[in-house]
Amino acid sequence: MKAIPQWLYGTAWKEQATKDLVVKALESGFRAIDTANQRKHYFEAAVGDALTASSIDRQDLFLQSKFTFRPGQDDRLPYNPDARVREQVEQSFTRSLEHLGTDYLDSLLLHGPMLREGLSNDDLEAWAAMETIYHSGRVKAIGVSNFSASQLEDLNHHAAIKPAWVQNRCYAVTGWDRDVREVCQRHGIGYQGFSLLTANPAVGQQPAFQAIVAKTGLTAAQVIFQSAQRMKILPLTGTSSPEHMLEDLACNKVSLTEDDVTIVENILLTG
Repeated sequence: MKAIPQWLYGTAWKEQATKDLVVKALESGFRAIDTANQRKHYFEAAVGDALTASSIDRQDLFLQSKFTFRPGQDDRLPYNPDARVREQVEQSFTRSLEHLGTDYLDSLLLHGPMLREGLSNDDLEAWAAMETIYHSGRVKAIGVSNFSASQLEDLNHHAAIKPAWVQNRCYAVTGWDRDVREVCQRHGIGYQGFSLLTANPAVGQQPAFQAIVAKTGLTAAQVIFQSAQRMKILPLTGTSSPEHMLEDLACNKVSLTEDDVTIVENILLTG
């Protein structure tokens, strides 16, 4: 069985630079790539071009994409908008395989629920379609993104195949999405965190955090990423800097203490 990755390289918002940056990420040592069949924010076909240009064996890569409902898309749709949701999921997934030049994905996520609260019939129909793809062997794991704790609990209750992953924007003011992470811990769901740096600029301004940086000699980003990994968060970075790619992957070159991690976990927690 393929090992769970320690890092994800995120490909959102890169447009024409996507291929070059994914190639650089692979050259730097990333082996897990996150994308989505949502042309509004991702250029999935360019990710595939980067994979084609790479000499890395498919079995050594972790490839993850997403199905995105119509409200999250622009006019460049990867499916027939008049088709039923289950058919849209299959059409989108088939296109993802074509884009990425592979016959299977390691993970497929439902990009987000249709409603801010609760789950809709469309959510459950999409999940059922993803379960069918899972049973076909064309995807090794299925999960969700941008789900609240209650939505994740609801899906876990209704699903025949339980979600393997949740991917959320991760805010320090909520204890790094603590309520969702607690649901994940109860149900054995892996947690992927994105915007760990960009969503939390205030973390670096805290004296306790600055003391950890000064003591360890790690960069602020390295402290956050190592802390995330120690909190069982699989960090996603979308850096466009080759230097930062290497720095991020080296975030464990100096080990934080348990007290350091506790400080980071609670540094902006409110309530």
